[in-house]
Amino acid sequence: MNPLPLTLLDYIALAFFGFSWFGFGLMSGGHVFRSRTSLSRVMQHHRRIWIHNAMKRDLRMIDTQIMAGLQNGTAFFASTSIIAIGGCFAMLGSTEKVDAVLRDLPLFGAAGRTAFEMKVCGLIAIFGYAFFKFGWSYRLFNYCTILFGGLPMAQEVHNDPQAAETAAERVIDMNILAGKHFNAGLRAIFMSIGYLGWFLNATMFMLMTGFIFFVLLRRQFFSRARDAAGNPGPGAF
Repeated sequence: MNPLPLTLLDYIALAFFGFSWFGFGLMSGGHVFRSRTSLSRVMQHHRRIWIHNAMKRDLRMIDTQIMAGLQNGTAFFASTSIIAIGGCFAMLGSTEKVDAVLRDLPLFGAAGRTAFEMKVCGLIAIFGYAFFKFGWSYRLFNYCTILFGGLPMAQEVHNDPQAAETAAERVIDMNILAGKHFNAGLRAIFMSIGYLGWFLNATMFMLMTGFIFFVLLRRQFFSRARDAAGNPGPGAF
């Protein structure tokens, strides 16, 4: 029996999946589309504006609430990823039943127990990657909160603007880095939807991956949310 019951089309679909995932990460990070800034990059600019505005306030309760909201979001998705991993292990324990259900679907391709278990393990790896990204983002937002608490008061900003700017840049860099890891975790969750197509067949795997890729691409570059975020000046990044 072939230990790896995957066809050439399966390997092509898997390579397409990896290329789409990696390629979208480059695009949203501003490494491909130089002429149009992604939503993620624009929001980095707004993070910078937020921290600089917070420096002008002595009472920063609203800023700490924003920080707490960002951190709680990462905790929610980290917990969701763990639950998804548990669901995948439950699928491994019911391989025969799930495989029998899939075989009744009209689009189901040639497969078997080994192929199914390999696909589930791949899904576990995706959710595991997402969990580590969300977990690290949560920790970075925690560090960011500590650095934010060390920002000088409004009067101290006027007394020593250079030290205040240095402190603000630390907070901004940590906040942006936490946001990048959070976005990477979300990207994994979104791409896992395309991966589910592989449980039917390789063609559906590529179609769903391509669909998810173009949906994410539109949201980052051509959506109403992107227009609402505005267009920072050329010196913003």
